[in-house]
Amino acid sequence: MAKRVLAVLAVAAVAAAGASVPAGAEEQWPAPGYQSVQPQPGNPLPELVSGYWFRTVEVRALQDDDFENPGFLWVERGAELWNTKAGEAGKSCADCHGAAEESMKGVGASYPKWNAELGKPVNLEMRINLCRERNQKAEPWKWESDELLAMTTYVKYQSRGMPMKIDISGPMQEWWERGKEAYYKRRGQLGMSCAHCHETYWGHKLRADTLSQGHINGFPTYRLKWQKIGSLHRRFRGCEEDIRANSSPYGDDEYLALEVYLSWRGEGLPIETPSVRQ
Repeated sequence: MAKRVLAVLAVAAVAAAGASVPAGAEEQWPAPGYQSVQPQPGNPLPELVSGYWFRTVEVRALQDDDFENPGFLWVERGAELWNTKAGEAGKSCADCHGAAEESMKGVGASYPKWNAELGKPVNLEMRINLCRERNQKAEPWKWESDELLAMTTYVKYQSRGMPMKIDISGPMQEWWERGKEAYYKRRGQLGMSCAHCHETYWGHKLRADTLSQGHINGFPTYRLKWQKIGSLHRRFRGCEEDIRANSSPYGDDEYLALEVYLSWRGEGLPIETPSVRQ
């Protein structure tokens, strides 16, 4: 599997370097009936298309069926945790926020947000752990733990169907710039950037996969490859491993900056959590 992935990415690397694309790689999407969103000024993409439309009919059908979508196992677990008292304070999320269906509506669509106390943006995973530490007096959950994935998925689910929109004014602008720089930076032995796959060659067929625009409106997402829900930062690490680059720790500042930039880049796309991807 690793050799096949590297072979596919090598084709993209050749194309990114300006050479001709092998026969068959020029095949274009879209899925019939696809929907797009008009990008905001300054966005380099001509239209915004969710990764949903680059997946097979079967995968899209799995996401659309709330009874069959495996990501809902994490939504249900998150609902349990929301009402579970924890820590020395003996509080649950519901004790402070009430019903998540009301208090968390739209919240997941607006992160990352600036945190003045930390002097940096925080994403949803970080915000949840800050609440655990400060309000519940509980230990923070480990990144990619079932608990943190479940709670993040549950909170994000409350915004399903709502458009992504984050505030990049003030000190967030610097992090937007850092994220943009990270997006276009070549890395790894293949010397590729995010833009090579998701900006220059999106929609092109590379073997069995179709390159998407790399939007993050479905995260946390259930990947068939993972057989579980996973975070956006896990996806970042996976991309870096595929191009033979050194990956960073979960929650790394560069990943956080990239998340800020990608959230802006996909502004207007509806939240799909829990989405299903291949």
